[in-house]
Amino acid sequence: MTDYMLDSGHFLVVGGTFIAVVASVLLHYEVSIALSRTMENATNSLRRRFLVLIFGLLGAHIVEIWFFALASWLLLTHPLTGSLTGLESIHFLDHVYLSAVTFSTVGYGDLVPQGAIRFLKGTEGLTGFMLITWSASLTFIEMQRHWEVGKRS
Repeated sequence: MTDYMLDSGHFLVVGGTFIAVVASVLLHYEVSIALSRTMENATNSLRRRFLVLIFGLLGAHIVEIWFFALASWLLLTHPLTGSLTGLESIHFLDHVYLSAVTFSTVGYGDLVPQGAIRFLKGTEGLTGFMLITWSASLTFIEMQRHWEVGKRS
């Protein structure tokens, strides 16, 4: 019979996940709004405007990945939150790597979360998928605006 009791490790992971998700979504919202306004008001060449957009969104995703890596690293200092298997010793940049492959939904499988920390990683994959899609939508909208202006000229 499997034990379905929730312990303090589970609650820590849920709380840490909540913080990482909220921080990532709020950052993404603020960066998206700032980049959208920059695109509207920019007098630079189209090339520069789109490079600012793409590098701004890429930077936001990198910070979001680091939010989840930090959450994972901090949570796994508690013995009841689980572990990562796949390497003899896990360093902080291993958490960043795992976050990048989870956030982007690549999921190589060389590092495997065990225990309650799986909730963080599963939620990170969903959050990453949604934020990447949001970025793609913003990029498409900005390209569509450019095409509309080009048609009127």
